Amino acid sequence: MPYRTDRIENLLSEGVRDKVYPGAVWAVGDSGGVRATGATGVLDPDEPDVRMRPDTVFDAASLTKILAVWASVGALWEDGVLDLDAPLGTFWDEVNGHPLGAVTARQLLTHTAGLPLRAQLKNLYGTDPASIRRGVLHEALNRPPGEAVEYTDRAALILGYLAEHLSGRPLDQLCETRTWRPLGMNTTRFGRLPTDLAARCAPTELDQDTGTHLKGTAHDFSARLLGGVCGIAGTFTVLEDLAVFLRYMLDHTTAPAEAGFGAEWSAHSLTVQTSGLQPERGLFWHPAPGTTDEQDVWVHYGFTGTGMWISPTQDRWAVLLTNKLYYTRDRQPLTDVRNAFRELAFA
Repeated sequence: MPYRTDRIENLLSEGVRDKVYPGAVWAVGDSGGVRATGATGVLDPDEPDVRMRPDTVFDAASLTKILAVWASVGALWEDGVLDLDAPLGTFWDEVNGHPLGAVTARQLLTHTAGLPLRAQLKNLYGTDPASIRRGVLHEALNRPPGEAVEYTDRAALILGYLAEHLSGRPLDQLCETRTWRPLGMNTTRFGRLPTDLAARCAPTELDQDTGTHLKGTAHDFSARLLGGVCGIAGTFTVLEDLAVFLRYMLDHTTAPAEAGFGAEWSAHSLTVQTSGLQPERGLFWHPAPGTTDEQDVWVHYGFTGTGMWISPTQDRWAVLLTNKLYYTRDRQPLTDVRNAFRELAFA
């Protein structure tokens, strides 16, 4: 796919020139491995001689919902420990008798649980992690479960708590043992990053408290409030690890060891689960904008400028990692680049 490689490189280099992001790394591949890859731009505009590299570490932001929560929930489902359609209150004492007790894990995974639409953890519950957990699990719903598709970070936060409850392990340990290390995702981890990895990290938004750009510390405020580890955000990763993860989703014989989730979970998740509600959703994944059912392209994004796509029908995956948040919170410029990148990657 040499012509597409040239067009992808031109597209992403134009994004650097337009200051959509300081730099980007990308790859397109299939179940056989990486088929095209590249890097453009700089790590940090304040250090113009330091180029963006394939091994740059990125704040994954909401890709955490896939790499940590979706993968861990899938492991518990495949273990037979979790029934996606059982009301949470029937097996989780913490939510029994509270509004969340009537919600199912499937509704959380499809963003149809009727949860409050904003996290607002500090404003509502303070800064103590135990108080935040109690507040989130006991909060009133925004609307009846199953009524509408409304994306909210709370779904992943609650599922992270649920995974910890069912496994008896903290979320970071569960991810390490069931997903990341078996697959050989040796750089992926929750922050704060150790000094050597932080040095390779793409900086994100300017921290008003320190006057420097965040680097190796999660941008997401909820993740920082909860000590760096939560279902919403907080993981850091590299292109190579995401390639391994997506390749495994397409062919579960390609990894060094089998992860906790397998082919059945991947196939089940990459189907529309929202029964006529709009926008359509799978389990945390959703159909990529501008694609058809026949193309079968699924995507998840991260607020910092990350994104990954997968198509079982086409036996293809793609990753685009940027630190667009260095410049702005405006979503539209990167949205345009993402959509153009996806068109080229799945042409």
